[in-house]
Amino acid sequence: MKTGKISVRNLCFVAFAICINFIGGQIALFLRLPIYLDSIGTMFIAISLGPLYGMLPSVLSGLLMGVTVDIYSLYYAPVGIILGFITGLVYKKYNPQKWWILIAAAVITIPSTIASACITAFLFGGITSSGSSLLVQLLAQTPLGMVGSSFVVQVVTDYIDRVICLYFVSALVKATRRN
Repeated sequence: MKTGKISVRNLCFVAFAICINFIGGQIALFLRLPIYLDSIGTMFIAISLGPLYGMLPSVLSGLLMGVTVDIYSLYYAPVGIILGFITGLVYKKYNPQKWWILIAAAVITIPSTIASACITAFLFGGITSSGSSLLVQLLAQTPLGMVGSSFVVQVVTDYIDRVICLYFVSALVKATRRN
């Protein structure tokens, strides 16, 4: 895919990614999953169109979800910006496949988890719409404290979320490149 210019095709892909983020996020919220599934579209765009485009779906879907169904999504838009940018960089340089996705997921997870743990701890006291809030509250009573417990829980859930998303996105990228 051409990434140099803003084109109708690229804008359509971004709109598609926003829809994927919205649907994935709603599935995770409805089922109270400890993973988020709201970054599939962001990662798809980051891998397909590059790091700068990769930041757009998260911001726009965060705004959409924040004003419609999940106010927490709005506050986590910076996490998605970091996620989209880092994902785009990792895939631009290395283009991981098969089991290398596990390593790419770890590299992508750490920076975004640091940001999300700080947001979770400082803005929300560890309580969000995610199914992992209970674990954060339990661990916060340990010497880890709120930020440490938010990071520990989120690094696990974020990593699992990123692995699932990357495998799904890999299949989606292969399907779109055939055409």
